[in-house]
Amino acid sequence: MKVKEIIKVIEDFAPLSLQESYDNSGLIVGDREQIVKAVLLCIDVTEKVVDEAISKGAGLIISHHPVIFGGIKKLTGSNFMERVVIKALRNNISLCAAHTNIDNVWGGVNSKISEKIGLKNLQVLSPEGEMLRKLVVFVPRDYASKVRDALFAAGAGHIGEYDQCSFNVEGEGSFRGSENTDPFAGNAGSLHFEKEMRIETIYPAFLENTVLKEMIDAHPYEEVAYDIYPLHNNWDRAGSGMIGELDQPMKPVDFLGMLKNVFSAKIIRYTKFSGKSISKVAVCGGSGSSMIELAGKRLADVYVSGDFKYHDFFRTDDSMMIADIGHFESEQFTVEIFHELLTKKIPNFAVHFSELNTNPIQYF
Repeated sequence: MKVKEIIKVIEDFAPLSLQESYDNSGLIVGDREQIVKAVLLCIDVTEKVVDEAISKGAGLIISHHPVIFGGIKKLTGSNFMERVVIKALRNNISLCAAHTNIDNVWGGVNSKISEKIGLKNLQVLSPEGEMLRKLVVFVPRDYASKVRDALFAAGAGHIGEYDQCSFNVEGEGSFRGSENTDPFAGNAGSLHFEKEMRIETIYPAFLENTVLKEMIDAHPYEEVAYDIYPLHNNWDRAGSGMIGELDQPMKPVDFLGMLKNVFSAKIIRYTKFSGKSISKVAVCGGSGSSMIELAGKRLADVYVSGDFKYHDFFRTDDSMMIADIGHFESEQFTVEIFHELLTKKIPNFAVHFSELNTNPIQYF
C-alpha cells in the first residue's frame, strides 16, 4: 500500500488540526507515494527501532512521539535524532507520528488509559473550544432527506452520544437565474418561488471540506445557498485529558496498586489524600501538570498523569491525590490504538508491534 493510504487511516480518526501548536505530527520523513509492505508501531523512534523495521520489512514506522520537534539545520549524525533520520532515509523507511492529535481525540490516548483503569461515564477534562461550526442549507422539500443523509454520512450532526442531529423548518425560497443558467425549477430569467426546507446541523471544523462536498453533490441546485457560523461552544468530543468514575470506590492504596499493575509502573510518585476512598478519576497521558487545578475543579479524587515537578505536588492542598505513573507508562498503550485502527480498515496488511521498550528512564 502507499504510505499516504496508511497514514490516512490514522489521520481520519485523529485529524492533524487537533494537534497542539508546538507539535509535529504527521509524515515527518519519507514519500507519501511510496509503496510499503508492512508497518511498525512504536512509542518512540530510535536507531534500534529503525533496525527492527528493516529486519521486519516495514517501510513505514508510525510512532506516538515525533522524532523531530523543531527544525533541522544540519544532517550530520551528531545526535540521535539526526542519526535516526539518516538511517531511515538510507533504508527507504518513512516516519510518521500521531502525537497530540491522538491525545486530543475521543477514543484516543486518554480514552485508552480510562479503558485500562475501568472508568465509566467519561467526559473530556478540558474540551476544545472554537472547533464547531453550524451549517444552514436551503433544500427543495423533496430532496431534504437526500441532503440530510449526505451531511450525516460526512460526519455532521453529532452532539455528545447522539448523531444525525438537525433542525428542520419549511419555508419558501425565491430565485431568478440569468439567461446563462439552467435552473432546477422555473425558467431562466424568471422569478421562481420554491417550497424549501431549512436544514441546520453542526460539524467539527476539520470536516468542513468533506461536509460541503457531500452536501453540494447531493443538492439539486446549480448554486447551493448555505451559511456557515462559527460557534463558541466547547466540543465535548475532543480535548485534553479525560475524567470518569470507577465502578466501585477504591481505597487509595488499592487504587495505586491497581495502577502499578496495569501500567507496569516501577514507581508511582503520589501525594497523600484526605478522603477515605477514590471514585472519580482524571487522567492525562504524557505530561499533564498544566491541568492539576482543572482536575480539582472537576472534583476528581485522583489525577493520574506523568512528568510532575516537585512543586506541582503542592498544588492540590491535599484535596485531591496526584499519581505520577510516568510519561512512557501512561502512553504505552497508544500502539494498541494504531493497531486497532489499521487492522480494522486494512485487515490484510502486515502491522507489527515494536518489541523494543524505548522508555529512556531506568529505575534502580
